[in-house]
Amino acid sequence: MTRNGQKQAGVGVRPVSNRNRVLLGLLPYAMMGLVAVADAVTGPEYGFLPLLSLGPAFASLSGGMRRALSIGVLAVVLCAGLAVYNDVLWTRQNYVTWGTLIGVTGASILASVVRQRRERELANVRSIAQAAQRVLLKPVPRQAGHLRIAVSYTSAVAEALIGGDLYEVVAFPGGVRVIVGDVQGKGLEAVETAAVVLGAFREAAPDECDIRAVGARLERALNRRLTGEDFVTAILVEIRADEVVLLNYGHPAPLVLRADGSSLFALPEAAAPPLGLADLEPDPPLPYSLPFTPGDQLLLYTDGVIEARDPSGGFYPLDERVSLLKADDPEQALENLRRDLLDHLSGPLQDDTAMLLVRCRTHLEVLEAEAR
Repeated sequence: MTRNGQKQAGVGVRPVSNRNRVLLGLLPYAMMGLVAVADAVTGPEYGFLPLLSLGPAFASLSGGMRRALSIGVLAVVLCAGLAVYNDVLWTRQNYVTWGTLIGVTGASILASVVRQRRERELANVRSIAQAAQRVLLKPVPRQAGHLRIAVSYTSAVAEALIGGDLYEVVAFPGGVRVIVGDVQGKGLEAVETAAVVLGAFREAAPDECDIRAVGARLERALNRRLTGEDFVTAILVEIRADEVVLLNYGHPAPLVLRADGSSLFALPEAAAPPLGLADLEPDPPLPYSLPFTPGDQLLLYTDGVIEARDPSGGFYPLDERVSLLKADDPEQALENLRRDLLDHLSGPLQDDTAMLLVRCRTHLEVLEAEAR
């Protein structure tokens, strides 16, 4: 799903493709056809007729109660025709076959009813999850002043729409403020913690004059909720006309790509603990700044990116993939990186991954945008 520069993956229960639907629909008829041909060719001594029950059995995989019933009736009629052909219609063996077909058809009808009921329940859950996603992870603006922004979020769980990774972009009088974070833990508790962080950031970012004050408000909001060793790694970014100011709470360092093709990780001068550990009285992080001029890019990401391992155990070499971010469209650049990450894994994700790319537009791009 793509909305306003936001790419989402792992959304709800993965739907069955049209091709698979057709194959599942044809499967009962194919099985009964094979059994009918085998019985007609070999004769009654091999006893293929009971295998006609495979048709009603597979009928429960798709369709509803009526379809299961019609396939069951078809199996019984087909059994009667083959029994007449083989002159075994009124034998004890054929009575057993009819009983098997009727019993399997009844079970298939019941299974179809249960499956359809669960599909409706899952559809309701998915609808609720989509509404929660729109509230928690809102689409970010594709453009903000002299910036172009794109987001990619991929859930490690097929049934999950959102998890512990978070991001947000908020305008303030001096420019734009961004947060990307990762909640320790999984499940609904992580989602609730992410909601607390995002709510506090959306309230503080437009009003506070200092980025450190924004971080302090996030800390206070978390400390009202978190207990024990729960925490949130996060990086706050303040983007002004020609520089970025970063406040890093134990989060992976952003990757800066310069207009001349060079790149570097924006490491803080001193490490700082994540959000939520203020009770341990650690020193708060210190802001640090970097120039951010036309043509430069800033990639923020969660540890699901750099900790992704290939089958041999090697980590994803993000610094070696910077060329993928040179696409003219920031959204396409992030999509290129996301696909390369999945190719590196050669399997399912083990952790959620969020990436946010901020590109400083050149003067020519700004003029072209204004002309349009």
